[in-house]
Amino acid sequence: MPKDLKELLKNESMQTSKLSKNHRINFEVKLKQEMNITKNKYNYILKIAASFLVIVGLGSSIFYFSGNTVQKIPKTAKIERLGSISPELKNIESFYLASINTEISNLKETPKNKELLDGYLEKIGELTNEYKLLTNELNIEGLNEKTINALINNLQLRLKLLYQLKEQLNELKKLNNTQNENLQAQNSHFNIIIFNNYKC
Repeated sequence: MPKDLKELLKNESMQTSKLSKNHRINFEVKLKQEMNITKNKYNYILKIAASFLVIVGLGSSIFYFSGNTVQKIPKTAKIERLGSISPELKNIESFYLASINTEISNLKETPKNKELLDGYLEKIGELTNEYKLLTNELNIEGLNEKTINALINNLQLRLKLLYQLKEQLNELKKLNNTQNENLQAQNSHFNIIIFNNYKC
C-alpha cells in the first residue's frame, strides 16, 4: 500500500533529523561534478560541430575561388564601338573620329603627293581594322582597362599619323613651290639672255 506523503511529513523522526555540517559542501561538489560532466559532453559536441563547419567552409571557399570552376559570364549587349561603353568614352571616341574625318576630308590628292598619301592612308586603314579587332576582343573577353586603353591609343595614333601626313604634304608643297620659283627664275633669266642675244 502506498504511503501517504502527509503522513510521512508528520512523522517526527524526519522533522527532527538534522543534516550534517558538510552536507551543503558535499551537495555543491556533487552538483559541480554533474554539471561538469554534462558541460564537458556539450563542449565536446560543440567542438566537433565547429570543426565540421570550419572544414566545410574552407572546402567550399577553395572550390569556389579555384580556377577549376566554370563561371558563366552573363551575356551583355554587343559592344560595337568604344562609345557604347560609357558617355565619357563616347565623347573621347567622337572627338577623335571627328578630328580624323576632318583631317582626311581636308587632304587633296595630286600626282606629286599620291604615293605619300596612299602610304599613310593604307596605314590608317590597318589601324582601323585593328580597332575593329580590339572591339571584338572587348565582346569576347569583356570590359577591361587594357583593351579600352588600346582602343583609345589606336584613335590617337590615327590622328597623329594624319597630322604627320599634313606636315609632310605642306613640306612637299613648299618644296614644289620653291622648285617652281627657281625654274621660273631660271626661265626668266634664260629668256633675258636669249632676248639680249637676239637684239645683237
